[in-house]
Amino acid sequence: MSITLNHAAVTFAKKLIKDGKIKNDQGHWGQHNPDAKAENAFLKDHEIGEYAQWHLGEDKSQSADNKGRYKFPYGDFKTVHRDGLLAAKERAAQQGYPDVEQAADELLRELEKSVKD
Repeated sequence: MSITLNHAAVTFAKKLIKDGKIKNDQGHWGQHNPDAKAENAFLKDHEIGEYAQWHLGEDKSQSADNKGRYKFPYGDFKTVHRDGLLAAKERAAQQGYPDVEQAADELLRELEKSVKD
């Protein structure tokens, strides 16, 4: 499995952060990460491309219409979560995806800067 950075997701996340659609949560991402039921509910009303925007990584060995193609979620389909970005950064580092790790780190800095402003 070779995961590449989803540039559209990074651009989308930056816009959400700029628009103030963030959660500066300190909890555990497992408490906020949408489960399969929430993902399926989102996909019922949205295109797969919109789903993809909520994931920093993309496994192009999977078909484009498959949820499994999209990795490293960072939000709840409404807001960017600080703990989601932290989880994505840590997992990308552990799994050897430095471009995803770097993007998550950059988004974290932008989120934290927007909270201070």
